[in-house]
Amino acid sequence: MVNRRTAVQAGAIGLLGLGTNHLESLRAAGDVPQESQATPPTARSCIYIFLSGGLSQQDSFDLKPEAPDTVRGEFNPIDTATPGIQICEHLPLLAQRSRHWSLVRSLTHPTNGHTLGHYFMLTGRSVKTPLFRGDRKPRPTDWPSIASTVGDAVPRMTGELPNNLPPAVMLPERLVHWSGGVIPGAYGGQMGSQRDPFIIQAVHYGDPFWRGAYPEYTFHQLPKKKATSTPPTVFQAPSLKLPGEVNGGRFGSRLDLLTTIDRQRRALEESAAGQSYDLHRQSAISLLASQEVRRAIDVTNADPKLQERYGKNSFGWSLLMAFRMVEAGVPMVQVNLGNNEGWDTHGESFWRLKEKLLPPTDRALSALLDDLSESGLLDSTIIAMGGEFGRTPKLSLLPEHYNQPGRDHWGAVQTLFFAGGGVRGGNVVGASDKLGGYPVANPQKPENMAASIYSALGIPRDAVWKDEVDRPYHIYHGQPIDGLV
Repeated sequence: MVNRRTAVQAGAIGLLGLGTNHLESLRAAGDVPQESQATPPTARSCIYIFLSGGLSQQDSFDLKPEAPDTVRGEFNPIDTATPGIQICEHLPLLAQRSRHWSLVRSLTHPTNGHTLGHYFMLTGRSVKTPLFRGDRKPRPTDWPSIASTVGDAVPRMTGELPNNLPPAVMLPERLVHWSGGVIPGAYGGQMGSQRDPFIIQAVHYGDPFWRGAYPEYTFHQLPKKKATSTPPTVFQAPSLKLPGEVNGGRFGSRLDLLTTIDRQRRALEESAAGQSYDLHRQSAISLLASQEVRRAIDVTNADPKLQERYGKNSFGWSLLMAFRMVEAGVPMVQVNLGNNEGWDTHGESFWRLKEKLLPPTDRALSALLDDLSESGLLDSTIIAMGGEFGRTPKLSLLPEHYNQPGRDHWGAVQTLFFAGGGVRGGNVVGASDKLGGYPVANPQKPENMAASIYSALGIPRDAVWKDEVDRPYHIYHGQPIDGLV
């Protein structure tokens, strides 16, 4: 009898984590019923940009110039191309493109903790699962991520993807805490590990306290602590993180991969799962041979002018990769901009935002909007951007670590950025109070954010996903954000 671990690994390896093994079984289990409350999709793909660490709303998209000195910070607001909407002076390119995007200034949830905040915003659920421990270990009892949910639901509605593309991709890395723990919430969870997003691991660190869009915009998180290694300089794409026993370093060797698959297949020959394994093996080989996938991840060899437009740094390369993934037909791409909670600006806040974080984000996101617009894909691609929480209204200083002030964790309110996929451009939904501390109009929760993504992709309101024993679970846990589309 094959053990469970071998079966899970073999299934994951045979599929390269793409989730294609469950498409037929889900179809057999039954699609969305005919009475489903389907709404016409406004998008075919989603790019979810996650700013790990927590972007300060008062210093980016919801400035409070009339607030006291201890709140308003050093940055000035500037007019956007849309009358009446202002954003930070260090986001000038996005200001010029306001016709494409909308802001939700009233997202709120009940935690100030990094790990639980990630969990809420990555799963679209603002309640914990009963077995959630907050110890930075993803578990099969976790809620499924937004990425996994979309990666499961969209192929069920539209059929198999072209060229064996993955239904959900996470890049350019896993979300890993500086302590080494893996942040939960980004995976299949209760759906099963076979529905984890396909992970493109393109960045590699020594000292976990290096942050920012390297190599141009690297900084050390703790300026009073001596670095233990040199800053990262190489964005190693393609370097794909494969589940089980196949790691990124062995991806280039097709022989190694097939040997592993064959070894696992022999262990499964006496199990029922082995009956369809030839199809899984063929899917793995076809992905390795996919010209679209190879082109999408080979961003550091793209035309130099294209790289300059996005920025020749980890933020720019990541969003260029996301554009190419959507262009190739991938339904869901999660882009983690901010390794090791890089947006966690407890200190040196204004210098970091002005010099290291906002410029590469402004440049890369603007280039992404331009390319999606010029290619005709912006109307069919919804972009959502946010972090695990916002930042405190009041500035503070942690003198043991920093020389200058910053802001602490604040789950009570943050600003979300949306664009494309039917989103109304030049638009602001909701509002925070005069200090940027709490919603005062149209408060929204992670459930509403997730529902907005699902609705844009045409996922019916009564749609379900089913676990390994065919039990149904609702996808929606809130209403889409009113006024966004």
